[in-house]
Amino acid sequence: MRTRPARPQDDAAIDEVVGRAFGAEEGPTIAALLGLLAAAGHRMASLVAERDGSLVGHVQLSRSWVDARERLVEVLVLSPLSVHPDAQGQGVGTALIAAALDHATTLGAPAVFLEGAPDYYGRRGFVRASTLGFTRPSVRIPDAACQVALLPAYEPWMTGALVYCDPFWVKDTVGLRDPLLAQWETS
Repeated sequence: MRTRPARPQDDAAIDEVVGRAFGAEEGPTIAALLGLLAAAGHRMASLVAERDGSLVGHVQLSRSWVDARERLVEVLVLSPLSVHPDAQGQGVGTALIAAALDHATTLGAPAVFLEGAPDYYGRRGFVRASTLGFTRPSVRIPDAACQVALLPAYEPWMTGALVYCDPFWVKDTVGLRDPLLAQWETS
């Protein structure tokens, strides 16, 4: 398996991987989010994982901001991370996350944020954002799920509220809605 930047001819395969990874209910919304992020100029990187000539995973980094006291700080949001169900549990997600963090570092980003399972992402360099002074962009994001990986360009003054770019709100892909939010809160 190898990771590489996505190419325009990968779009259909990316949509397929996203659709399969997120399922029939969420897949179309997430695929549409990718298009909106690109059209709005917020996509900063799109990376794929290939195995035997087939795409088995995809990750995207999109521009957002931290509203720090001194000024707005451009940061990246890792979303979505998609691995084809037939390739899950085989290190594809881990490889894509590592490639995304490396790419974010080369872009000079100070931090990468995401919403996700603390156990999974915690083993891959992410920590609860609130422990470092960051505020989640929505109360529908459980505190433990709002995570950040700090990169070499980070400076201690760069804390504050995470502000997602518009496409995440337009597609209503921020946080969880009930009944999933209620299930998360009780677990």
